[in-house]
Amino acid sequence: MDEEQFMRGRVYGADHEDPDPGPRPGRAYRILVAGPLDGLLLDVTDWSPRTLDEGAALATEIGRFGPGGHTRYGPGTTPDGRRWYWEGDVP
Repeated sequence: MDEEQFMRGRVYGADHEDPDPGPRPGRAYRILVAGPLDGLLLDVTDWSPRTLDEGAALATEIGRFGPGGHTRYGPGTTPDGRRWYWEGDVP
């Protein structure tokens, strides 16, 4: 993904009515790959190194468990570390 395409991405958790739901300068993001949140950017600016290594369960209504469910994403092995890969849905 080139920088221009990255800057057009939508950030996970952004308000659906936000006229500019994309990334903000000075913030750190991970690109979510596959699963129900595929293509969204996750703001990890203030996350600890441990959390960045472990990944996260993110709330979503469009996963296997519907409203109240979560979907797990974690770091992949890409050299730039910018991609987090879908690991499955959890209640």
